[in-house]
Amino acid sequence: MISGTMTRRRMIGISAAAAGMALLPFGSMAAVPEAVTWQGEAMGAQASLTIHHPDHSTAEKLAAMVVTEMRRLERIFSLYRDDSDLVLLNRQRFLVAPPKELVEILLLSREAGERTGGAFDPTVQPLWDAYRRHFSTPGASETGPSAEIVRECLARVGLARIACSPDRIELPVPGSALTLNGIAQGYITDKVVDLLRAGGIERSMVDMGESRAIGSAPGGRPWRVGISDPQDSARILKVLEVEDRAVATSSPFGFRFDAEGQFSHIIDPRSGATPQRHAGVTVVAGQAALADALSTAFNLMDAAEIAAVLDGMAGVEAHILSHGGKWARICA
Repeated sequence: MISGTMTRRRMIGISAAAAGMALLPFGSMAAVPEAVTWQGEAMGAQASLTIHHPDHSTAEKLAAMVVTEMRRLERIFSLYRDDSDLVLLNRQRFLVAPPKELVEILLLSREAGERTGGAFDPTVQPLWDAYRRHFSTPGASETGPSAEIVRECLARVGLARIACSPDRIELPVPGSALTLNGIAQGYITDKVVDLLRAGGIERSMVDMGESRAIGSAPGGRPWRVGISDPQDSARILKVLEVEDRAVATSSPFGFRFDAEGQFSHIIDPRSGATPQRHAGVTVVAGQAALADALSTAFNLMDAAEIAAVLDGMAGVEAHILSHGGKWARICA
């Protein structure tokens, strides 16, 4: 690990400071008088929180607020909690008076889908379930689910079919389901940043699975975010310097359904295939939710298509890692 550089996807962490206060690096719990620290689990990963503030009680209250917010949003978006609003929506195909955050994230998803020509679509969950069922069946064909099964799943995919309003969310097609795994971590990161800023924090690096910097690092330097090898998280391939920007990374190596690694978790909602065009994609943007969604979609698009999406999106850039280990930077 490069000294002073936060490595992507190693842990969930927040290190924050009010104006004029020092900052501790992630993973360091060294005690200072003004520091309030917390360690636990969030979003299924080990998490740490360090807040520096001249008033200790203010730091304690802010830390408690951040943890409470993480828990609250996790209960809305998680697919792995039976009591989450998303699981309830998928189970009964409607939700009356849904949480405003669920409505907001679906609208953000719709915008990302429109930008990417449908490459980003959270209604892809039926396809994910089909791949999981297929490869968990003993003796399953190495070629993946049949074309017929894929067609049946694609008939349930399409965010435009979802009715979404502050009063009601409805999945009108039987068998349809949502996953927010391609945007929720970024969205939660943005909400935590909003909370920290409202609490007077002027410098922070927030990593909720996706990263977002508030201000500059100690000494007025940019924050350094290390992009790790998708097949070896301990090896950093590239370092990005950011201030007041978010960084999100997606890779087909994150999860594979089959032992041979031919079918990844990044499924094209337009075709039902898992093309694995790139080894990984990192997006830098002003908001973590946007960076998260684009990094997912760009794994399904070639360089020309990515450039077309980014045309006119000032301040947004994509770093594409080829399977041969080469990097390409694309921006407006």
